[in-house]
Amino acid sequence: MTESNPPKPLSRFNFARILEVLLQPQRTIAEIAGESNSTWLTPMLALSLSAFLSVLVSGYLASRAALMGEVTLPRDWQYWTPDMQNNYMQAQQSMQGTVFVYVIPLVLALIGLWLGWLILSGLLHLGSTLLGGRGSMQSALNIVAWANLPFVLRDVLRIIFMLLAGHTIVSPGLSGFSGSVAFITQILSRVDVFFLWSVILLIIGFGAADGLPRNKAIIGVAVVLLLMLLMQSGLGMLSSTISGLAVQRPPF
Repeated sequence: MTESNPPKPLSRFNFARILEVLLQPQRTIAEIAGESNSTWLTPMLALSLSAFLSVLVSGYLASRAALMGEVTLPRDWQYWTPDMQNNYMQAQQSMQGTVFVYVIPLVLALIGLWLGWLILSGLLHLGSTLLGGRGSMQSALNIVAWANLPFVLRDVLRIIFMLLAGHTIVSPGLSGFSGSVAFITQILSRVDVFFLWSVILLIIGFGAADGLPRNKAIIGVAVVLLLMLLMQSGLGMLSSTISGLAVQRPPF
C-alpha cells in the first residue's frame, strides 16, 4: 500500500510567475484561473513597486525642470491676464516641495492602483455572472491582478525613456493623436499596446475561470473596460480642471 503525498500549497509570493505570464500568457493565465486560493499579492506588489519608481523618477525630473525655470504652461496661456500668469508662476514655485512632488502623487497612484483593481475585479465578476459565468470573486481578483502585469513593463520602459530623455512624458499612450478635445485626450492617454495586452489576458482569464465562450468573454471584458475608461477619463478631466483653477493663486 502506497501513501500519496498531499499537494504542496501554493506560495502567496511567486515572482517567477511574472515572467511566465508575460512570456507564456495563455497557459499561465489558464492555470491561475483554475486556482482557488488567493495569488494576487505578487502582481499587486510588482505593480506598486513600478508605480513607486515611476513617480520617483518623474517627480525628480519635474523638480529639476522647475529649478531650471522650465515650467509647462497650460493651454491658452497667451490669453491669460498678467495677474493670472503671475499667480500661476507663484503657485508653481510654492508647489515644489517634497509633499507636492513625491508624496501626494505616490499616494494618489497607489490609491488608484489598488482601488481600481478592486472596482475592476468586482465589475468584471458581475458582468461575467450576468453572462452566465460560474467564477468566484476570488478568481476575479487573481485574474485582474495578473492580467495587469503588462503595465509593470510599461512603467519600466517609461522610466528608461524619462532617464534617457531627461524629461517627463508629455503625451502618454495615444493622446498625441487626440487634437484639442480634452475628454478624448484623457481616454487616449490610457490606451496603448500594454492596455490591449492586458485586455487579451483578461479575456483569456475570464473565459477559462468562468467557463464563458470566447465571444461572451470578449463582450463582458470590453463593456466593463469601456465603462472604466469613461469613468477614469471623466475624473481625470475634472481633476485637471480643478487643478487649473486652484493654481491660479498660491495655496499658501
